[in-house]
Amino acid sequence: MLDPKSELEFFNEENMEEISQLASLEMSGDAAARRKSAAVVPGKSGYPDCVYVMAANIFQGIRIEKPPDKAIIKYGNEPLPSCYQSEDESFQRLSYELAFSALKYQDILETMLIDSYIFPSTTIVNHLGSLIIVMLYDFQDRKFQSRVLSDNEESISEVQEVESLLNSFKTKLAAALARCRIKHDALSIYHILPETVRKQEQRASTLPLYAWINTGKISLEEVYSNLKKKGYNKVKSVLHLEDKAFAVDQHCYDVVIFPAHLKKDLVNIDLFKDYKLIFQDKSRSLAVHSVKALLNMDDDILMVNMGSWYTVAHMSILTNNNTSKIFVCGIQSQDKDPEMKKLFTKMGCQNIEILQETFVSLESKDHRLQNVKVILLLPRCSALGVSNPVEFILNENEDTSLLQDLSQGGPSKSKLEILAQQQYEQLTHAMKFAKAQAIVYCTCSVYAEENENVVMKALESQTQGIKIQPYRLSPPVLPLCSLKDIRLSMDKFFRVEPSDVTNGCFISILTRERDPSETVSVKDVLARAAAKGLLDGVEVGKTGKREKKRKKSKTLLPKAPVNETNDIQVKINEFLNRESKASTNRGEVLTAKTSLPSKTVSQMGASSHVRKTNKQATSPLATTLTKNTRPEERHITLRRTRPEGKTIPLKSVEIVLPPVIFPFSSAQGARSQTPTNHLYYRLGGSKAGYLTSALKKGEKPKETTTSLLRHPRPWL
Repeated sequence: MLDPKSELEFFNEENMEEISQLASLEMSGDAAARRKSAAVVPGKSGYPDCVYVMAANIFQGIRIEKPPDKAIIKYGNEPLPSCYQSEDESFQRLSYELAFSALKYQDILETMLIDSYIFPSTTIVNHLGSLIIVMLYDFQDRKFQSRVLSDNEESISEVQEVESLLNSFKTKLAAALARCRIKHDALSIYHILPETVRKQEQRASTLPLYAWINTGKISLEEVYSNLKKKGYNKVKSVLHLEDKAFAVDQHCYDVVIFPAHLKKDLVNIDLFKDYKLIFQDKSRSLAVHSVKALLNMDDDILMVNMGSWYTVAHMSILTNNNTSKIFVCGIQSQDKDPEMKKLFTKMGCQNIEILQETFVSLESKDHRLQNVKVILLLPRCSALGVSNPVEFILNENEDTSLLQDLSQGGPSKSKLEILAQQQYEQLTHAMKFAKAQAIVYCTCSVYAEENENVVMKALESQTQGIKIQPYRLSPPVLPLCSLKDIRLSMDKFFRVEPSDVTNGCFISILTRERDPSETVSVKDVLARAAAKGLLDGVEVGKTGKREKKRKKSKTLLPKAPVNETNDIQVKINEFLNRESKASTNRGEVLTAKTSLPSKTVSQMGASSHVRKTNKQATSPLATTLTKNTRPEERHITLRRTRPEGKTIPLKSVEIVLPPVIFPFSSAQGARSQTPTNHLYYRLGGSKAGYLTSALKKGEKPKETTTSLLRHPRPWL
């Protein structure tokens, strides 16, 4: 074994290149891939000074703190002064990526600084500790080569100071890195990371890009045509994405998918610049489409914990054709409200109202929320199903402390319990809104503690009220496009497992049990059908008016004056009088011809006639069809004896029913549904004059020698 002196002699300048290449081999396999997709690509020449400063401030807030008695490196509490590029999106993305990479290797980087005697031998201001860590990570990623500076780049004194320090210790730093790799018996220090973190990085390098189409500004077909003109080929599924291609998502009809390496090109085309295509994680699109499937025409929506403005905009675009209003609470920064409203205006969103209150402080009886029927709940979760945490943090405006858990392979047991309790409290609070009829609960977690367990616990803790129906677990409302989808949804939960083509997702649908006394109105049925596009060409409003007229006529009919002199009422009264007199004279005859007692037969006959006359008051056709009369009653009526001395001939009556016309959009469809035969014959009975009232005015019943019963539809 080499002694320390000979070991240092071995790490001379001649062997420096070989050592640095070996030490930094695949230290971070995902760093280069992520930087290629960024708007600013530093390559191996290093980052601008401003990125280092921003990354150091981010790392300062998410670093893992060690006990004071074991902490050799001091980080301080003062952030570095920010630069003017801090608001630039591309600089922010690079800064977060650099800070997250340094966080994953924090232990290794601190060990390198201690083994190389940078700490505690050198006197460095404490607040530069975070800057040293992030610059050391980039230094070893560049194989300890010097950074190339551009002529017009603004330099920052703190960055220049740390860079000079690292360059002076680069031989010792490379040796310390090599020893660390050998100590863990790893091909590269990348393999020292937890397995979950390594798999996460592998998925992030191949994860496709998902973007939803703003149908408020452009149609789906126009987007496809525009992309084809720019050289993008449409393929069948995400599995066939290669080169310049795109596919349509199977679960969400307005979501298109692109290969990951095309992001730099896509952000520069007009479709994305004009907010006609918007990048967003698929899990958020699945959530808003689940809400859309549960809505009626005029239902309002309450969206909770909306970190991403794009999720709110997507929900607004999907409900543009409705009269729905979207209430949003849980926006992280209220200072950006003007910027957010400006974005909504550019995207064509008009039905959004931002609530300043937190969700748990909202009262269920708030007058603004009385028409809210669906609640979309996106609680803060561990997000372990997300492959690229940096993209998730930036797009969803999540708390950066989430990166600390993801850098270690997941949250601790105690923190997972805290998250689950917060999710349970939010879900049970959502159940208190009496007017709401459905809740969509969505997370990006893979833990049952945050998913199934929270939902089932909330369902079990419901209080059985008198007026409020309880919630129940409902099946997914999204299409199940594969056997895998069906298998994962067997217990009524919709799941998407993390993979190379999508992030993980969990969705649960809770709906209120329907009140048995509640009846569904025609308006609600037609509104739901219209929302699903099933009533093209049919005006929904007219149906509601007809329904109101029908209800009005039904309510007014029993209140008609008793002394009203109309022909129908007079005939009914005369008919009842004749029947009551005749029934007293034919009791013996009926007893001889039937096995029933005379009293029973006469009562049945009378009740049968009462039902017929009552139906005559509402519909003249009901008497001849005798649809609701029992067979034995019809038999007795046909064989009823006539009073002596009177001969009443039986006549067949022809009844012409109007053709049945269905509301088809084309005339051809209507003709194909029109019945070809409209003549129905039936034995009319003894009162031909009464029965023929169903015919047109002035017509006489036709005599016929054909069969007395010719019924083309015997099932009626």
